[in-house]
Amino acid sequence: MKGLLLRLSALDADAATAVRVIAHFEALLGGATLDTTALARTTAGLAECAAGVALSDGRGARFGPDGAALPGEPEAVSGSVALGPSGRVWLERPGRPGPFDELILEWMAIAARMLSGGFLRPPAPAAPAAPRTPDVADPALVELVLAERESDHDRARALRRLGLAPELPLRMVAVRGDPAVDPGLDAVALLGRAGLEAVVRVTRTGPWGTVLVQPPAGATDSPATALRAAVADPRRGPDVVRDAARRLRVGVGGLVPAPAARDSWAQARTALRFAVAGTPREAVADHDALGPVALLADIPAERLGALPEARQLDTLAAQPNGCLTIAALAAFCRTGSLRQAAAELHLHHSSVAARLAHVEAALGWRLRDPEHRFRAQLALYARQLAAVPA
Repeated sequence: MKGLLLRLSALDADAATAVRVIAHFEALLGGATLDTTALARTTAGLAECAAGVALSDGRGARFGPDGAALPGEPEAVSGSVALGPSGRVWLERPGRPGPFDELILEWMAIAARMLSGGFLRPPAPAAPAAPRTPDVADPALVELVLAERESDHDRARALRRLGLAPELPLRMVAVRGDPAVDPGLDAVALLGRAGLEAVVRVTRTGPWGTVLVQPPAGATDSPATALRAAVADPRRGPDVVRDAARRLRVGVGGLVPAPAARDSWAQARTALRFAVAGTPREAVADHDALGPVALLADIPAERLGALPEARQLDTLAAQPNGCLTIAALAAFCRTGSLRQAAAELHLHHSSVAARLAHVEAALGWRLRDPEHRFRAQLALYARQLAAVPA
């Protein structure tokens, strides 16, 4: 992280500051102790203004930037994030909020939620939990759960140490984002915003943010909808953070027995290949929703990229504003409606119509024809999968 900060400082001071904020909370969450005092005091020092936290169970703290505890209630709050019905975190900056206050508050809220019990209703583990915080997982334990040749007994023991119930099903989620940011951090921030009704454990596995999601007994709904809402969440602070979020891609695996988490992890990584950074609808791909389309991922990437239609789409994408043309085509294929596609892309419908007419002229398609629209969707899938190999 130190090396990354040095490189970013030479390129973009805002980027370096954003990563420094994330690094601060990553270190805090990974520390041996985390309580309201440490959270409020260190945040105040980071933000250079008074900061406070109040949990719904009555625990709380308020500190000034000099590290001194502050009594009583805050006089002027410059920014806050609610935590359930009665809790909150806040900053007390004189004058206008700082450019990174929203980012600081978002991460402060994630830490506070962990203090108040994490991501809701964790089952009591059969053995003492190994992670140092309620929601940040020990990567060695996650690797054991996902390993190919471990025994069911060893997997069950690792699941219990992660605070998960081996007898309940779970699903895996894979997260990829800005290459300049640790994917584990992207995953923690995303799941913090999603607030799933599930036990959630997050770590990093290779280039992926790796998430284990275990819903309550009997719950089967996919978290894809909540994750799309979290991707769309406007509370992202300065432009550098919003730009990083636009590059976020998420793959959701199917619900499987906990000892078979490896199967869901393979599905999550397959779904991730179908995810396209940009709009929340495309940025989160659900393996269950893909259905038979997921089988396209079994075709070698070079064969998919060699399809004439995929090459033609590459040519269109390379033209001025070509990315918008491809986005318009994808939105129209998905919705079947010019106006819905325009609303999703925040464009005027006449602009989308002009881009679709350009696609039709270049590829000889009639996109109002279901057969041609099906061919266009397959070409989009082929191009995406060729660009994101397994």
